Amino acid sequence: MARVPLLDPEDIPEQADLVDRIQSGRRGRLINVYRTLLHSPPLAESWFEHINKIRWGTEIDGRLREIVIIRLGHLVASAYVLRQHVPKLAVAEGMTQAECDALSDWAPSDLFSDTERATLAYVDAMARDIVVPDDVFEPLRAHFSHRQIVELTLMVGAYISHSRVLQALEVDLEPDGLGG
Repeated sequence: MARVPLLDPEDIPEQADLVDRIQSGRRGRLINVYRTLLHSPPLAESWFEHINKIRWGTEIDGRLREIVIIRLGHLVASAYVLRQHVPKLAVAEGMTQAECDALSDWAPSDLFSDTERATLAYVDAMARDIVVPDDVFEPLRAHFSHRQIVELTLMVGAYISHSRVLQALEVDLEPDGLGG
């Protein structure tokens, strides 16, 4: 059960414009993370803008973005993130259920390209060790521009933060079929 009550739009009529922006950016839904964050409207707005830039304003393609997000969901044991992205969002970006499942232990899998494997090693190092060894960072150079490396790094950091906030506040899972 959530540690902070989930707000409904009628609970915060003074934030109607912000609620409308969030809902329009979330296919008409006010998902639980925003129902929690709206206790602090300025930070809810900042979070919404930042995560949308991370998701839609980078040169990282949608498939790789979902690979990163789902892997992080496994690493930080975030049922919320996994429910939001598997399979609906991941499938929309061309992933199969088998690939989503393999992200819990990707190393022995042959389902991922060299670019994806280099990315997954980087995600693991950032999430598990914080300090990324040179032998994990260097392979990124063969697959990504400097801009893309910065964007990938910010994406990983943003979703680590996202997952930690969801877990610390014990944000309730979305009802089945209402994620995404």
